[in-house]
Amino acid sequence: MIFKTLQTCALVFFIAIGTFAQSNYNPDLPLQMPDRFVLPLRSLEDADLQAKLAKKLNANPKWKQLIAQKRLAVGLVDLADPYNVRYAAVNSDEMMYAASLPKIAVLLAAEDAIAKGELKATPEVLSDMRSMISKSNNQATTRMIDRLGYKKISSVLTDPRYQLYDKNNGGGLWVGKRYAAGGARNPDPLEGLSHAATVSQVCRFYYLMAMGKLVSCERSEHMLTMMSEPELHHKFVNTLDRTAQGAKLYRKSGSWRTYHSDSVLVWGEGWQRYILVGLAEDAEGEQIMRDLVIAVEDILKKNSVLVMQNTQTQPKNKG
Repeated sequence: MIFKTLQTCALVFFIAIGTFAQSNYNPDLPLQMPDRFVLPLRSLEDADLQAKLAKKLNANPKWKQLIAQKRLAVGLVDLADPYNVRYAAVNSDEMMYAASLPKIAVLLAAEDAIAKGELKATPEVLSDMRSMISKSNNQATTRMIDRLGYKKISSVLTDPRYQLYDKNNGGGLWVGKRYAAGGARNPDPLEGLSHAATVSQVCRFYYLMAMGKLVSCERSEHMLTMMSEPELHHKFVNTLDRTAQGAKLYRKSGSWRTYHSDSVLVWGEGWQRYILVGLAEDAEGEQIMRDLVIAVEDILKKNSVLVMQNTQTQPKNKG
């Protein structure tokens, strides 16, 4: 039954997005995990990973100060073992202005609208969706917002299936303004921000997408394609171009004045399968994002070595 579902999902995916999808299709994703294994991300908080992440980040005096001032938030999801996902974060529910990163919320709302027949996946719409993510094109994003409307976008973000904006947990992803000079605003209910995010909810977005649980299998797969092969090589990607050359990257970033944000799903081999989200309010935010990749990969790599050593030293069952 699962195999048949995967076949159907892949078929719909290829028909829907054509040649571009075929050239970027990753058969490993989405993972298509049974629902019982896709748990709320907060329930997957790992004490060991949390301690290591906090220690690593606070070892940098600049980062320690920003964390204390709630001007730096970092979220990390270890996907090396999909049946034992581990989550850790610093300032996880601290909502910050995130510039273009929340465009992923527009992408999700568009996928939901397409699935429900509220929006047609015309060549123009698909082109805008791709440009909105890969190039962070503001004009394309504004056209998508105008097609969908703020009511549609907010209803998807607050949908109980996703809870990507949750007033009881610091808010989260929010898009309440066109990426243009004019137009009405629909600020978030908690802080009045136009383009907002928390690392916990962005991590949740990527986690659900990787598991094939955003809208549907085929729509999650389409979202992964829209987010693959980023065309802007700064922040996280600047470092990952060197450290994860063989990995697939699914990514969205944002910058405005001193606000810098980035998010990525790295899908490589072994330990190099993870989600990283960073939000910073600092003039050096670009460099902070680049260095965060090195910090978290050091944690994940060392953990992988420890796991292998423990496995090798465990007594064999002689029964």
